Amino acid sequence: MTDEDRLRRIEQITDTELAHLDTGQLLSELLDRVVALLEADTAAVLLLDPSGTHLVATAARGIEEEVRQGVRIPVGKGFAGRVAAERRPVVIDEVDHSNVLNPILYEKDIRSLLGVPLIAEGRTLGVLHVGTLRPRLFTRDDAELLQTAADRLALVTRTHLTDLDRAAASALQRSLMPGALPRVNGIDFAARYVPGEAGGLGGDWYDVFSLPSGRLGIVIGDVVGRGLQAAVVMGRLRSALRAFALEEDDPAEVLERLDGNVQHFEDNVMATVLYAVLEPSLDRVSLSTAGHLPPVLARGGEVATLVNVPVDLPVGVSVGPPRRTTTIELPPDSALFLYTDGLVERRGKPLDAGLDALCEVVRADRDPDVVCTAVLHRMIGSDSVGDDVAMLVARRGGTPSVVPLNITVPAVPRVLADLRASVRRWLAAAGASGEDVADLLVATGEACSNVVEHAYGPGGGTLTLQMERQGATVVASVRDNGRWRSARGHDRGRGTTLIRQCTDEMDVIAGAGGTTVTFRRHIAGDAP
Repeated sequence: MTDEDRLRRIEQITDTELAHLDTGQLLSELLDRVVALLEADTAAVLLLDPSGTHLVATAARGIEEEVRQGVRIPVGKGFAGRVAAERRPVVIDEVDHSNVLNPILYEKDIRSLLGVPLIAEGRTLGVLHVGTLRPRLFTRDDAELLQTAADRLALVTRTHLTDLDRAAASALQRSLMPGALPRVNGIDFAARYVPGEAGGLGGDWYDVFSLPSGRLGIVIGDVVGRGLQAAVVMGRLRSALRAFALEEDDPAEVLERLDGNVQHFEDNVMATVLYAVLEPSLDRVSLSTAGHLPPVLARGGEVATLVNVPVDLPVGVSVGPPRRTTTIELPPDSALFLYTDGLVERRGKPLDAGLDALCEVVRADRDPDVVCTAVLHRMIGSDSVGDDVAMLVARRGGTPSVVPLNITVPAVPRVLADLRASVRRWLAAAGASGEDVADLLVATGEACSNVVEHAYGPGGGTLTLQMERQGATVVASVRDNGRWRSARGHDRGRGTTLIRQCTDEMDVIAGAGGTTVTFRRHIAGDAP
């Protein structure tokens, strides 16, 4: 072949007009040109799947069945798998069962094959191969021409896959982030997610959700890695954490179970996660951190500081010491600020500098949305940030109104102690005196115990407790959706008598849909 012929053939592969085609059109046009220039009968492109272990038929000429049947070839096996594994051109002069894994190739009576790898930025993306229905000795010139086409395809494919990953990750991220944060009387939330500029999205996320106990779960997390895979893993971790939060009250135990889930089901995944539980009274937060940076706590009139919380191992790391939970006070007119490391880490600068700057800008006397805006302005400004940033602000106001208590739990004996603790904390926040607290604890305990003991059979059910302050009166209701059974044994069934003695007024409404016990008590304490 003359130099002029070689140049002509290469120009048809690198034609600048091809740049105006989208990926699908380019694949189609290049395969047609390759078949014509190499006088071949078939051509096919196989791309690596996300696991990197199999090649999947993506486009073909003359052997379209490969694409229609979704042919998958293990890397290292068969003809195409060998090309991908060795990352060099491979020629088969005579096709047979010993050198070809895909039955379509020899069913089509293909006699000779030439394949080259698709490589972009040092990464193998797939394989391009051609075949003939007659014996053929492919030359070095043929291999160089096919490799030129493969390089062109690899570049475009890499760009296309990156765009797809970015779009898919962005869509997934938007679908998994809370569309609207919960509206809770007495506390306001605001959050931001800012994708980095390093390409693709990452696994940063935040979450706020209510729990059956009346508490609020608050999460900030960051899956190590970038792109679609990190976003997919993030979605799985978010769902798993929510499920464990329904079963466990202790944040450390929730993260311990999440860690076990990651180590069992995920491969080479690591993530930092901070999980906090806010009490119904809003005055206390229990939190545990798995490798995540500590939150910032701002109190009215004071400079914000980092919460002194021990940092345990990230999830996905080999077994370490037991995880720990720390409980802090969240007084009125204070704010808790959670964030991912992309907000404070900068190349060439100490982490402490970023944390100090963050503490300077977080304030408790600002609306949470204003806090987010101020933080982004100070910490990012016009700088290019390579990593994603997620942040969440929870600000407890100074309003004297008491947040209603609303708890729904399984009607089983083990929940009674937690219910009693929640009621005690809520009554203290509501300004009840010691005597009022004691009497209302008895009334509530009896009503809840009656539901556990009498409302359900072996199938079980739920118990709902609601308390609110109406002026100087506490109004409480305990509801079930079962059918009450008769009291068993002597001296049983005296719960309603105790409730009447400890309250000013009590009503019982029973029906086919369940029973509701409502009672009221004027409290002597000052309004909170």
